[in-house]
Amino acid sequence: MLASVLSWLTDPWADALSRRALLEVVLLGLAGGALGVWVLFYELAYPAESLAHALLPGLVLAALVGFPLLLGGAAGLLVAALAVALAGRIEGLGRDTAVAVVVTGLFGLGVLLALSPDTPAGLQGLLFGDVLGVSDTDLALAGGLVLLLLVALRALHTRLLVVGFERAGAAALGVRAGAVDAALLVLLALTILVAVQGLGNLLVVAVLIGPSSAARLLTRRIGPLLVVSAAVAVLAGVAGIYASYHAQTAAGASIALALVAAYGLAALVRPLVRSV
Repeated sequence: MLASVLSWLTDPWADALSRRALLEVVLLGLAGGALGVWVLFYELAYPAESLAHALLPGLVLAALVGFPLLLGGAAGLLVAALAVALAGRIEGLGRDTAVAVVVTGLFGLGVLLALSPDTPAGLQGLLFGDVLGVSDTDLALAGGLVLLLLVALRALHTRLLVVGFERAGAAALGVRAGAVDAALLVLLALTILVAVQGLGNLLVVAVLIGPSSAARLLTRRIGPLLVVSAAVAVLAGVAGIYASYHAQTAAGASIALALVAAYGLAALVRPLVRSV
């Protein structure tokens, strides 16, 4: 029995693809878990989902013409931002409505391009991710993202707290709320750009929202929140890899499901944690 258990635990890491996927999931978990805390704190869950969906046409077009996906995604984000800005100027159309219209239109365009029978095989992976097919470049980007994100969040920590808790009085404390918001949105866009190549356009938001939501059920202090959220993201990501291997399910979908399931588990254990 012990041999069977050990085999069950070690079999997924017998080949290089799974080991690379594990490293990618760990890196994306650290990035998404840490940033996700601030995404929830600043109520950016809807903008995060909107950014992820709006960049799809750029990703698909980049894949079709052979450009780097990172470049296509960045172009998609720029087009989406300009479209939202222009739509928001229409009299009588609220900003939320403008965002919804633009994102829905861009996402629909991206899906049509990705699901067209004339597109190259495997392009549907942009929707659901291909964490088992990550390249050295993808791993390098994920590693660079984690390093940049941790340094940036550490440098911005005090400012993020000031604006988050006392936005109205931030200027009096020498903190520009607009600059902090912009910096957070840039970090969010970079994280989505890198993570979408492994988890896919439809599932990338799970690594930002699932772990941080679970951590928020267990603690309210920022320091522990960041640690717990990152830990939950990594553990859930690894659990998703195991589920994908043993159940023969799609890796990206399995990881996303595990990330969201972490919230349900946190809700179950919350009374026990609160009572300790």
